[in-house]
Amino acid sequence: MTHFNHSIIRAAVWNLAGFTLPGRSVGISARSKKAEKQAEGLALLDAEFVTLVEVSPLGYIETLVDKLKAYGVDYNYTVLPQKSGNIHIGFLHKPGITVSNPRFIEGSEGTYARGRQALAVDVKIAKLKAIVIGVHLKSGRNRKDQQMRDSQCKAIGEHITGIHQTPGLKRRAIFLMGDFNMIPGQDVSNFHYLGGDDVMDFVSSWDLQDRFSHILEKGRANLLDGFAVSRNFSTDYIKGSLRLFPMHWTMDMGREAFRRSVSDHLPFVASFKIY
Repeated sequence: MTHFNHSIIRAAVWNLAGFTLPGRSVGISARSKKAEKQAEGLALLDAEFVTLVEVSPLGYIETLVDKLKAYGVDYNYTVLPQKSGNIHIGFLHKPGITVSNPRFIEGSEGTYARGRQALAVDVKIAKLKAIVIGVHLKSGRNRKDQQMRDSQCKAIGEHITGIHQTPGLKRRAIFLMGDFNMIPGQDVSNFHYLGGDDVMDFVSSWDLQDRFSHILEKGRANLLDGFAVSRNFSTDYIKGSLRLFPMHWTMDMGREAFRRSVSDHLPFVASFKIY
């Protein structure tokens, strides 16, 4: 068991861009340059806990853990295979962080027939106890896509509300992070349903105003990824700490080159008190 000798940990979220079109080989090859670059980027990020979206193939998370050892960064990992499709949600966590009870939120694929279900885990480190929910919601900007996201957000939001109505969990911190595929100020109904009964505080909408996380081919960008904490019982979140991690800068790359060779998403990272 590793004991943290500092009072703060950093939690991050990153979409690895492992999505592939039907008929293409699955995900990111362990022998690819992209895998090497992603391991380098994660080593520079060096967060204690990382939610990874678009892990593909399933074993790719183990590939990253192995490659990170060459940088002197040790992680354990937790992942479950999605019931549909070949892009998964997983978690990296440093020794000393207890991650247990991985489970899907049933019905969280909504009306998206082959949609990804949200993945929840229990996390404990020092005095910090939390339920972390990783999400990868339906992409797309048209009305039909937004309605599918509404159905997904309703299921996740109702689950979150239910947590705080459960004996023994009424004061448990909840951290919600992943690829929301929602733009603050546009997808209003999505945010409304995803927050449950006014339970969640979408800190990414406030702390990251005028920033982007998703790099589009044309060079424009949107804040599609999201990070939320439960309003009442997440006093461990250090207000204002959420940042977009400029991984392209740390790797000495331009935005377009990063999009081609590493990922079309940039990570978020936030700080939490553990003592």
